[in-house]
Amino acid sequence: MGNYSSNGRLVWNHSTHIPGVIPVLERLVEVEGITTVTPGVLSRARGHSPKLKLRVSVPIRGGHKVIARYGKSVQEVFVVTELERGALEDAIASCL
Repeated sequence: MGNYSSNGRLVWNHSTHIPGVIPVLERLVEVEGITTVTPGVLSRARGHSPKLKLRVSVPIRGGHKVIARYGKSVQEVFVVTELERGALEDAIASCL
C-alpha cells in the first residue's frame, strides 16, 4: 500500500471510542481510495477480544461497514471507499 494521499477524512462524531482505534483509523484515511472514515456507536459484547481487531462486515452505499473489537467493546466504523472488500481488508491489516 505504498501510495498514500491525504484526501481522506476522519469524522469525529462521538466522544467515546475503543482504546487504540483512533490511530488505526487515522492511518486508514491516508490510504488511496478511502474518502471518509466515521466511527459509529460504541457498545458492549459478550465475548472478549484480547487485541484490537477490525473486520469488514457488510457493504454500505459507497463503501463498507467495519466492526472494531477490543476487550468487551464493539464499535461500528463506516468507511466510504472505492476499494473492493479484499483491498479494504488488506489496507486495514497494514494499518493495525
